[in-house]
Amino acid sequence: MKRVLWLLAFVIGGFFIVRALIEPFVIDFGDPSSYENDWGGPSLIGVLLVHMGPGILVAVLFFYALRRSERRRGQDTPEG
Repeated sequence: MKRVLWLLAFVIGGFFIVRALIEPFVIDFGDPSSYENDWGGPSLIGVLLVHMGPGILVAVLFFYALRRSERRRGQDTPEG
């Protein structure tokens, strides 16, 4: 069950990261009507925050979890 939850978190987190990477190429920065009805609109900063914020947060959390697991593995190996 724990593996399924980790896999689900990885898939959903991956979606948020990919969405954050693609978002700047999808909207037209020069045309406010292209993003004013999106979540976080009508301001550009609000749209970018809502659409890219979760991806940035997930990327930071993935990096933190990876670093933490590397430290744990390093402590488990016997020295000598």
